[in-house]
Amino acid sequence: MNPTRWQPPRTAAANSWPHPPVLTAIGRGLLGFCPACGKTRLFNGFLRVKAACANCGAPLGLARADDAPPYFVILITGHIIVPLLFLVDRMNEPPVWLMSAIFVPLTFFVALGLLRPVKGGTVGLMLNLNMLKTDIDAP
Repeated sequence: MNPTRWQPPRTAAANSWPHPPVLTAIGRGLLGFCPACGKTRLFNGFLRVKAACANCGAPLGLARADDAPPYFVILITGHIIVPLLFLVDRMNEPPVWLMSAIFVPLTFFVALGLLRPVKGGTVGLMLNLNMLKTDIDAP
């Protein structure tokens, strides 16, 4: 008698909300709209994601983009600010106090300006890949 091998189910249950292509979902999230339908706002406050989309019912609050957006923002901000810092230093050689007066606020405002779009794009990616926190995942 041949042993029977267990096979996992190959079909995933279809979501009840729209499922756009990955780049469309990320783009909608970057713009601050629901990644699934693109019709309602993604955020309640500055960084608080709505629990669900009022239009399509996508569970936006279950896409927990906790630590990824700040890491991406730090990476992007560093790639913008550090070359500018070296460029200004090589061109003019300004004093340290002037460089600090320019680049500390610039770094702050670039990071602050990128945080919300990057979080929206991350939520869009997570919703598209169905990386949602459910009760089963809870500790």
